[in-house]
This record gives sequence, structure tokens and C-alpha cells, in this order.
Amino acid sequence: MNAEFNTAMPAMKWTKLLVFFLLSGSPVLLIAQLPPQPREYWELPTACVSAHDVGKLVLGVSNKGYFGNTTQSKYYDCINGNTYYSGSEYPRNSLINYLWHGSIWIGGVRRGDTLVSEGFFGFFFEPSSSHLHPPYSEFNPEDAPLAEIKQISSIKGSKYYDKSAVSHQDLRVNYTDTIVLNDNIYFDNHPGTTDFLDSRLHKPLFIEITENSYAWSHEYAEDFVLFELSVKNIGEKTIDGFSLGINLEHFAGYKNISRFSSTDDLVGFMKSYSRNAQCGFVDTLNLVWVADNDGDPFNGEFSKQLVTDTSGEEYKSATDAIGAIFVSVPDDPPIYFNWWTYNTSDFGPMMRGNYRNFRTGGLGDPQGDRNKFFIMGNGEIDYDPAYAKKIDQFNQTWLYPDQQWLQQHLTGGQDYSALISFQDGFLTPGGSMPIVFAVVMGENFHTDPGNLQNLPDRPDRYYDNLDFSDLAKNAQWAKWIYDNPGIDTDGDGYKGEYRVCVLDSVLDVDSSWIATVAETTYYKGDGVPDWKAALPPPTPKMWVTPMFRGINIRFNGQESENSKDIFTQMNDFEGYHVYISRDDREQSYSLLASYDIENYDKYIWNEGKQPDAGWELLDFPMSMRDIRCKYAYNCNDSSFDPLRFRPSQPYQLRNFPESLFYWEKHQWNVSEFGVTSDIKKRFPSARDPRGIPADSLTPNDYTDDGYLKYFEYEYIVDNILPTVQYYVSVSAFDFGWPKSRLEPLETSITENAQAVFASVIDSAFGGNNKQVVVYPNPYRLDEEYRSRGLEGLGQEERSNERVRRIHFANLPPKCKIMIFSLDGDLVREIHHDKSPSDPTASHEEWGLISKNGLAVVSGLYYWVVESDDGTVQMGKLAIIL
Repeated sequence: MNAEFNTAMPAMKWTKLLVFFLLSGSPVLLIAQLPPQPREYWELPTACVSAHDVGKLVLGVSNKGYFGNTTQSKYYDCINGNTYYSGSEYPRNSLINYLWHGSIWIGGVRRGDTLVSEGFFGFFFEPSSSHLHPPYSEFNPEDAPLAEIKQISSIKGSKYYDKSAVSHQDLRVNYTDTIVLNDNIYFDNHPGTTDFLDSRLHKPLFIEITENSYAWSHEYAEDFVLFELSVKNIGEKTIDGFSLGINLEHFAGYKNISRFSSTDDLVGFMKSYSRNAQCGFVDTLNLVWVADNDGDPFNGEFSKQLVTDTSGEEYKSATDAIGAIFVSVPDDPPIYFNWWTYNTSDFGPMMRGNYRNFRTGGLGDPQGDRNKFFIMGNGEIDYDPAYAKKIDQFNQTWLYPDQQWLQQHLTGGQDYSALISFQDGFLTPGGSMPIVFAVVMGENFHTDPGNLQNLPDRPDRYYDNLDFSDLAKNAQWAKWIYDNPGIDTDGDGYKGEYRVCVLDSVLDVDSSWIATVAETTYYKGDGVPDWKAALPPPTPKMWVTPMFRGINIRFNGQESENSKDIFTQMNDFEGYHVYISRDDREQSYSLLASYDIENYDKYIWNEGKQPDAGWELLDFPMSMRDIRCKYAYNCNDSSFDPLRFRPSQPYQLRNFPESLFYWEKHQWNVSEFGVTSDIKKRFPSARDPRGIPADSLTPNDYTDDGYLKYFEYEYIVDNILPTVQYYVSVSAFDFGWPKSRLEPLETSITENAQAVFASVIDSAFGGNNKQVVVYPNPYRLDEEYRSRGLEGLGQEERSNERVRRIHFANLPPKCKIMIFSLDGDLVREIHHDKSPSDPTASHEEWGLISKNGLAVVSGLYYWVVESDDGTVQMGKLAIIL
């Protein structure tokens, strides 16, 4: 028996020999396993590709160890059926692509044999027909349900909602490396081989990969996707020299069109980035990036809008960049970076001490498992291609670059393959290795449409015209979501690493500088995963009550106003928004009213701001009292108005002429309830419970249903039609984190949304609260209710016949509604059963459909409403169609 395949693994065709031995009076079960049989390609599980599309980055994810889109054409989402046209579209719906595909490489040495498995191996031909088959992957899903990609969401109200979800869009999948392909195929004209170096079929590592990927729609997190991998050794042998790499293949450009060629790209490696100009702090990133080499300007300018040339061909500029970064790897091993080209010139950088012939005479594309394993652990961080001309024949570190490649392809760009990797440790049978990486985008990477003229002779000037700030910011946010800085997750007292930036200081009597203003910022977590994104304050608790031609919206913001941001650990509550809509789609909601704390943003002149000096918002919003205490003559100096200072006439800090500021309102500053804000306090005289011991609070501090009165608010919507359904909601929002470019966050508009009808009875003028009302009566087809917005909102896909509605209002919460013809035949029976607290408890609709599912005809009908207590009301209803 071939011991190579003598390993326990799922979903394989095993022959089991059961032999029982009697040993010390106890039976022992021995299982002998025969090797797996090679399988035809068309026997393998089908690739399923779904897309992360809740943010600005649309990224395909497969069940075969690759992401993006390997077909170089459109693909269909196997979960929702949507069509996508590129592997990584950014921004969403732009048709600008930045990635062909990314492939996971996993390697190691098993029983002395060096093996590497790839998520994307290449295309192959069926020799009998010369038919080009879809890409071959050495990772494959097993039988269902493992073959499926599962989508869940943390967004309440989503059809994918699951309380276990990490992000707004989780994609979960499993795949293994256990399959041997038969030899009835041709890879690159090599019959029956998947290892060009050793001329043999693929040998599996016998590993199982659990992959979860996460995406968010928050503005600060919409530019990246996080991948969480767990690699498990399901074989019987230890995998030594465990290696993992992320291999990126790039085609950056609008729709991959020929004129702005998708093969005119450039790659690079960003080891670190300084995001604090004032204190010069440097973040370690180890990020590989790829971008179009010039951003595809059109007529000397960048355009993200569609432009058309004289021949009618359409174009857009691809000015952004894509990157990949390891977020977490056990034991923090060294990260290596390699790149190569392989189309017209097989070339890649190589250290002199690492010389190795990767492919017939080539230094670039590593062919065969042994070469791929070597490059994942070769210890190199390759120089960026833009600097290739700086490597001469006397360089002591690097081999002399291929000059034909340098002359022909550097300035014109190239089709690059880039790899970040690590090689460290081992994986014992049954053991698992957790790895987290991120695919990130960076906006406005290109700043100069003419920058390409600086290559290959002036690479430093070329790089001066590239903006890495957004790429670095997004990479850092990906890290922070995985492991929140300043949060002691495991309760051991350690919150992570922090820095202290001195913003102001004074000279002491002994000629020592003493810090007077300093800022402490955590930049790294405690090493324990959090998987928590920055969130807005909790949504306020809301109650909705119908009124005569109006709605009373009551809400309590105790949680909203007292929560702390997970990153800053500050109470960052800023205010509330009240919304209304005629249907339940988020885009249909309109803002009715706002409350916003009075505070101000301070803009500081930064001479060192890149690329040009300018004004920066770095601090959190300041209250008027804080501003006056710090910058006026005293805290009560009412004559000091911060808004009188403008960029053209800034405030100059006394004794520090280089310190210039000005202020602007932070949002609306509508902070007076019932005056500047239409939102009112329900209990204006209620005392603030904050700072009062809980045992000192009295029943008078609480509402009848147990909520603190101080945080009780209401808003009344009046003069609305009682004949249509409305949706109302209240959101809470914060003030963000300017220094880290975290915009203010607001809770989902639909999170606490409730449907409600205004009351048709005015009890203040003698209306009978128990009298059932039916409308419209008569129901007339010629009134064109749908075109008037009285029915069918949000149901555009349904026919007119299927959106008709007759309303029963002022119903008891539980009752039976019956509609009869004049002959006494029962046309429809509706059981109305709602909680009395439901704002729609007194309302029911009938869609003019009979109990047999047919549309009713014109005529006179009777309606009967019978309540639980036996009370019966009757009336007539006319329908004219």
C-alpha cells in the first residue's frame, strides 16, 4: 500500500478492512485505507463564486481557494444570481477593475516531499477536443453542504441576518486539498502533469481550509475585505516548513479595454507608513500593492466619469490601488515579498545568494512545487519594479535585471504577479493554523496625469506623485477591526500598545520642556481578536402611537447617550435623526427632525501636510465652554465667538505665531429641544441621573414602564393621510474620530423602523373610538390610486391588480373580518390578530382578492367585523372597476 496516501480524510473513496484482535481481553479496531483514485476534472465539485458587494469594493470569493474572478469575463453570483463583470470592481458599479484574481498558496514538507497547493493553477486543454477548460484549482470543496458558500449578515432586517455574523456580509466556505487529477489533460502543452519541475501529477497536502470573509458598509470600512483562514492538517503526517502565500494577478483598468491596457500595471511593497506628521509615528504594514502605472488619464486628465473618444469608445481613469496585507499570523514571522512577469519576458528580482532557475532560463515565474516552496521562504523583499534601473551589474545584493524586459516593459507597464508570504513552523496531524489577511483599496493613488514620464529614470519623483495615505489608512483599519486597540479583550489588564504625542509644552525654570498638552493613542490591540468594527451609538428605544391624522413618536436614548466608542473609549454621542417613509426601503426615508449637540470642529494649519501645506481637522469636536476656557480670556467670556475666525482670518495662539486655528460648526448644532430642534423632552424638569448613585434614584426618576425620564423624547408627525401606511424610525449618530479619518457613524435608518397608520377617528371632537371605518368606499378604478401614491409603493414589480387595497381602520386588536356578496356568499375572511401595542393593531387591509385567489368584480358587498367579545359591526362596501 502506498503510504503517501495513508491518511484519514473525508469524502474520499476508501476501502476499509476491518480486523478485530483480542488483546488483553479487549477488542481493537484496525482500519486500513487504500489510496484515493485519480478523478476526472469534470468529476470535481463545481466552482461557486459569490461577491462581497455591501461596500465600495466588490470582490469575488470562491469555494476553491481563490478570490476575484479567474475567467476574465463576467460571472454570476451563486448565492443571489447577480452578475459581476470583474474580479474586484472599485468603486461599486464603476466597471473599473483592479484585480484579476488572488490565489492562496499553501506549502510544506510532508515525509520528505516538498509540496505546494494553489487556489488557481491555470487553464488546461482537453486533448480530444482542444477545448479550453475553466481554471484548475488544487483546492476543491467536498460534497454538499461543504461545497456551498454561506452568506450571513449582522444587519437586523436583512434576509441573511444571523446573530453569529461578524460583519454586514459574511461569506463562509470550506475546501480541502485531497484530490488527485487524472492524466487525461494538458497543462500548458504538458500532458498529465501539474508539476512542470518534476513532471508529475499534483500530490495533495491533505489539509482542510475553513475560510470566512467579512465586509462592511460603514464608510470607514467599505474599502476592504477581511479573510479569516483556519488551515487544518487532516493527514497522518506532520507538515514541516509550513508556508502560506497570497498571490495576486492584476488587470487594472476600465472594463479591461485594449486602449487603456489591463497589462500596463505596476506593483510595489509598502513596509511602513507615517500617518502622524506632527509626531512622526510610523506604522508597520508589509503591504503589497498594485495599480495601473499611470492611472489611465484621458486627454491629459483623470476622469472617473465616463468619457467617449471620437470613435465612440468609452473610458474611465483607474486612479486607485489595490493591496493585500497579513493582519495576523501566529508567532509574527517575517513577511516576504516577491514579484515576477511571465508573458513576454520571464523575469523577477533575485538575490545573488538565492540564484535558482525557476523555468527554462527564467528568473521570474516559479514553476513546480519545490520552486514555489522556495520562493515563499526565500527571505526576500524585492525592490519595486520602478527602481529596476537603479540595479546595475555591480550590485552586491541583486542579480542584474533583464535589460530587454527593462527597456520594453517597465515604462509601458506589465502584467505582474505578486506574492506576499511567510514560512514558519510546522503543522501536526489534527493541528490548525489561523491566518488573517485583508484585501484593501486606496483611493486617489495617482495624483499627476503626467507622472509616467518619470519612469524609469526618476523613480523617486514618480513615487512623490503617488498618494499612499488612503491605502495605508484602510490597511490600518482592517487591523484595528480584527484586534481593537486599547481594548483589554481577555481581562488581563493589557490593552495593547500606545503612543504619546506632545501637542504643546512650556519651558520650565530649569530649562526643561514640560508637556502641557499631550495625546495618548492606542495603535495596537492586546493580541486577542475582537472582530468588532467601530459602531454608532445604540439605536434608541422607540414607541409609535397613532393619532388623529398624525403619529406620536416616543423614544428613550439612555443607551444611545451613555455608550462608549470601542476604539476611543469616549462617549461620542452626537444626536438623533427622525425619519419617515411611505415604504420600507432605506432609500425612501426622508429626514423629519434632528437633535445635534452644540460643538465645533477646530481646524489647524499644518505646514508639513502632504502633498501640500493646509488645514487639518485632528481633534474631537469642542464645546463652546471648552473653547472659551482654552482660548478666550476666561470660561465665561461670551464675547468670544469662534465662528468669526475663518481660514483667511485665523485665530493666532498667543506667544506662538505659527499656531493658527479656525472653527466651524460640527454639523447642525440644533441643540435646544422644542426651539432649534422640533424634538421635545417629554419631561423637561427631570433630573440628570448621570453621577447619581443608582440607589439614590427614586420612582419619580422613571416612567411608568421603567425608563429614565431624563432620556425621554417625543416628536409628533401631524397633517398626514390616515389612508396610507407610513414607516417611521429614529437613529442615533456620533461625532467620529477625525485624526483616524473615521467619519461620524449613524445607526441604520431601518433598524427600529415601525409601520403605522394615522388614526381616522378624532376622539377630541366626539369620534367613536370603537366604530370601524372602511376606506376608500366606494373603491373606484378611475381614481387611479396607484398613480397618486396611495397604493403599490415599493411594489413596482407587481401588477396594478395585485396592489389594490381597501382599508379597515379602528379595529379591535383581535377580530374577524368577513366580506360577503349581496347573495350572502362569503367572498373573503381575514383573521386580524395583533398585540395592542402594535401601532398597526387597529388597521387591516384587503387586497380585493377572493378566498379562491381571484380578483373580485364590480358590485356591492357587505362587510362584518366580529370582535373577540362577540361585538359585531356591519356595513356596505361598493367596488367600481
